[in-house]
Amino acid sequence: MNILILSCGTRNKIVQYMKKELSGRGRVIATDMSPNAPALYEADAFYLVPRITEPGYVEQILEICRKERIDGAFSLIDPELSLLAANEERFRRAGVMIIGSSYELCERTLDKWQMYRWLAGHGYACADSYVDREAFYRAQEQGKIAYPVFVKPVRGSASIAISRAEDRETVELLCSHADGLLIQECLDGQEIGVDCYIDMLNGELISIFAKKKLVMRAGETDKGVSFQDPALFELVERFVKECGFRGQIDIDLFESGGAYVISEVNPRFGGGYPHAYEAGVNHMKYIVRNLEGKTNVPEIGCYEEGLVMMKYNEIMMRREGNGRI
Repeated sequence: MNILILSCGTRNKIVQYMKKELSGRGRVIATDMSPNAPALYEADAFYLVPRITEPGYVEQILEICRKERIDGAFSLIDPELSLLAANEERFRRAGVMIIGSSYELCERTLDKWQMYRWLAGHGYACADSYVDREAFYRAQEQGKIAYPVFVKPVRGSASIAISRAEDRETVELLCSHADGLLIQECLDGQEIGVDCYIDMLNGELISIFAKKKLVMRAGETDKGVSFQDPALFELVERFVKECGFRGQIDIDLFESGGAYVISEVNPRFGGGYPHAYEAGVNHMKYIVRNLEGKTNVPEIGCYEEGLVMMKYNEIMMRREGNGRI
């Protein structure tokens, strides 16, 4: 069994964990557009590929799948999720299972306005959001929303280009320099991260791992502590089933005013997943079982509370034009 991890970047741990799971049973192949993506050199083999927006990109990935006899593939960046989902049938015909959700869901989660409208329309607590500045100003004057607020791209990830606005002048300045922005309520409270796996074959929620985020850096959890709450698990189960997600997903929430508020969803491995794995929540084994044509048995909350994850820096060296030293 061979697995392809696309746009691996700095997610060395994901490659390592998958290699460990496949030990003696298959190979892990990785791709990235940069030869300086360190996770490439953790894989059994790697390929340098063009940007996902380049013509012929999907054809090149399909060729890698055929050459390496790939059984399953997934990406670690948001924009590529929709691309893979849109071409899921082509990959299926090549014998490759795309580990991920449908095109509709990938697009919804990438578009913060779509996600907000869906959440609000289905009765989930979520951050009040506006794409119309005048509608936001009216709501602010009526006391429905207060400063500070976040101004962020409607379609974006990794906390890129997010700004905090304390007043109308700042909102005006930010919105005058870019299009496609969302104005969103600034939530107070404890930030929560939840890693889930939903079976690719039967759609059942298999695993939930929850952590309180203690320190954030560049949109990822730098330090966190595991915890469990049946109310949170119930909310997550209802949400993922109602949406229809598949595979790995990462949910960001806030615990605010005694309730859990859904902030964002990434239908992929999040940067904080190593916390779950090191706590014994092995989503790699679920992927492998699905690729073997087997469904998984739910293991909700099978981990210890109070386990603290602390990321720290590591380095890798390589010679130009060569592999890892």
